[in-house]
Amino acid sequence: MSVDLTGAAWDRQRWAARVSLAAAALAVLLPLAYGGLGGVLLLAAGLAGAAVTAAALWWTLTRRGPERWLSAVVTVVTPTLLVVLFAVTLGRVLLLSLALWTVAVSSGRYALRSTGRLPRRTKEHRARPVERPFLIMNPRSGGGKVERFALKEKAEGLGARVVLLDPEEHQDVTALARAAVAEGADLLGVAGGDGTQALVAAVAAEHDLPFLVISAGTRNHFAMDLGLDRTDPSTCLDALTDGVELHVDLGFAGDHPFVNNASFGAYAAVVQSPAYRDDKIGTTLELLPDLLTRQRGPHLTARVGDTTLDGPQAVLVSNNAYRTGDPAGLGRRRRLDSGRLGVLGVKVDSAAEAAALLLAPDPQGLVVLSAREAVVDADRTEIEVGVDGEALVLPTPVHCRIAPGALRVRVPRKRPGVPVEQPRLNWRRLRKLAATAGRG
Repeated sequence: MSVDLTGAAWDRQRWAARVSLAAAALAVLLPLAYGGLGGVLLLAAGLAGAAVTAAALWWTLTRRGPERWLSAVVTVVTPTLLVVLFAVTLGRVLLLSLALWTVAVSSGRYALRSTGRLPRRTKEHRARPVERPFLIMNPRSGGGKVERFALKEKAEGLGARVVLLDPEEHQDVTALARAAVAEGADLLGVAGGDGTQALVAAVAAEHDLPFLVISAGTRNHFAMDLGLDRTDPSTCLDALTDGVELHVDLGFAGDHPFVNNASFGAYAAVVQSPAYRDDKIGTTLELLPDLLTRQRGPHLTARVGDTTLDGPQAVLVSNNAYRTGDPAGLGRRRRLDSGRLGVLGVKVDSAAEAAALLLAPDPQGLVVLSAREAVVDADRTEIEVGVDGEALVLPTPVHCRIAPGALRVRVPRKRPGVPVEQPRLNWRRLRKLAATAGRG
């Protein structure tokens, strides 16, 4: 739905754009004017330091032994020295410049938020009463949230049948869900990690049953993007008595469902290691040098529509696209019902390219795409895949697809919700708004 701005609203929009541009200009010019030639040199030092930090981070990830530790020291020391240098040289002018930049960003976002299109919210549907809800709970998820929040007792008090997974024995949650459906369950739900959520969600979608997400996992990415309360998973059970339905998409990598993403390349190879569960950081640092420099792992090829990505170190195929324009919203999805996969491809072969990946406004090493289908192939018959954090090995090529609106998620009527995405600053648009003479 477009926003129609007239009168006072249009004036506020124009003036917010003007304030943003003026504050941004002052934020840059004040340190330069205060420092004179030294200010110009300081700016150059800042840009050079940022490039050195990015390059050192790449060497930290791709080297071993003394080279790695030296690079790690440079990664930490360089930005620290820059902060000290700026603070000592500019003093209060630096604080004033930061304050002006804050004004510029907030005013610019206000001006741009007043134009264009309003964010589309997922439509809520009426939820029919359920009589035989069936819930699977993992007592180990999230450091024991099931027990800490008495989720089993609260769910059973609301009439749900609850099965606690045995931490000492592998259990097929898909088989448990199918058996529950055969016995007459009219709602399926999970208190556990996203991998378990995806498996049971696929059964719910197959039988057109509502699905209940209980945010008892460690990261709860799916619950976060549904707008659920991640601090108190027991509030998710309110959906059984006062809930609404959201019809959201479900992703598939081959025949394997995912609610968040399927990862190929470096990360997928790392999570395959038996040592990863007990020592995530150490295992990652041990394997990354060979993976990032292509001494180990498959040569990937990803085909997304008319685009072919040749040789990326990592490909992430997500159930709807992740945000890229709002730093505060990285790792989140603005929608779960667009009917399209998000695809991120990363290809970096040198320290210079790593610096460009972090500093350039449109780096060549990062590809961001959206499509209904994506195919990931390799120079071998099988490849490692991380599907919602679960380590799998799948035959190539892996066909990824999305099932639009396949999942009926039951959520509480009252919930925190998904934070509104801040518009990305577009200085060209701000200049046009500021230069507008009359009212729209």
